[in-house]
Amino acid sequence: MTYLHLYTDGGSHGNPGEGAWAFCLRNNDDHQPARRSGYERYTTNNRMELRAVIEGLRHVITLQARDAVTVFTDSEYVRKGITEWIIRWKNNGWKTSAKKPVKNADLWRELDSLNEQLPTTWQWVKGHAGNALNEVCDQLVQETIADKRGVHPSVSG
Repeated sequence: MTYLHLYTDGGSHGNPGEGAWAFCLRNNDDHQPARRSGYERYTTNNRMELRAVIEGLRHVITLQARDAVTVFTDSEYVRKGITEWIIRWKNNGWKTSAKKPVKNADLWRELDSLNEQLPTTWQWVKGHAGNALNEVCDQLVQETIADKRGVHPSVSG
């Protein structure tokens, strides 16, 4: 049986500020996981965390994989949002319990649609705690921002 593990991370320098997202996708046959990253000039950390998962799941769909996907994220905002909060948001017309519009609703809708297309489970991992592929994603985020700035950080993170 094949499994797919999707590791994701996003971040911004300033909140809002320059940001990037990254994902690594591996299965039990991969020695080198697929890696992708992207950049936005003016964004927030939470938007980049969401974008990382969205782009990772889009990539899985382009592979026409029908295997179960486990998403590993160091963002409780993402994990709880997609597994708990989104049901209430949708029932409340994309309003919070305080009757305010859900922040990042555009990305939540996109993620919800992708999540419904794949058998997906969600796993939180502690960031900056030695999880190899989570660390790779964090490094890709920092490198992507640095590349757009034309500088290279001496230390990732």
